[in-house]
Amino acid sequence: MRESIRPALVLLGAFTVLTGVVYPLTTTLVAQLLFPARASGSIVVVEDGARGSTLVGQPFAGTRYLVGRPSATAPVPYHAAASAGSQLGPVSPVLDSLIRTRVAEARVREGLASDVAIPADLVTASGSGLDPHLSPAAAALQVSRIATARAVTPDSVRSVLARATAPRWLGLVGEPRVNVLVANLLLDGVIAAPPSFR
Repeated sequence: MRESIRPALVLLGAFTVLTGVVYPLTTTLVAQLLFPARASGSIVVVEDGARGSTLVGQPFAGTRYLVGRPSATAPVPYHAAASAGSQLGPVSPVLDSLIRTRVAEARVREGLASDVAIPADLVTASGSGLDPHLSPAAAALQVSRIATARAVTPDSVRSVLARATAPRWLGLVGEPRVNVLVANLLLDGVIAAPPSFR
């Protein structure tokens, strides 16, 4: 019996150190060396401090700002420690009611007629509840409101949104996406260019 237990305990200890200490430290070190900004959370830091992460959505209030996707986290929206979807399925009457309410709110906020299609990402939360991106169509829908609130031309707002839009990875994978935090910081003139790590 002792002959069986001793090797098992040695292997348990060795693999605990290997997988619980050596591997995490090695991957952290490699990530910090190769991608320091991304490994540290893709935080946008300006003169007066951190403004947020390009990886986690956050709420923006006021007509001057691009509005992101709804968040399903609790107890507050975009709560990174409580990342979760709503757990509401496609046939849920609660989800149907939420979407109808959000569509009505978007129409009022953007001054849209009842026949204008609302992009799905403006009225549905992502699986994590923390998505920091919008589709270009959802961002374009907000151009007129933002331009009016800021007393600028719609083309100048479109230009900023284009600068905050990341293309498909390698031109093939994923979809173009607008980072809401980056777009709003560019609109405010807080940053002059999008961060390279977005």
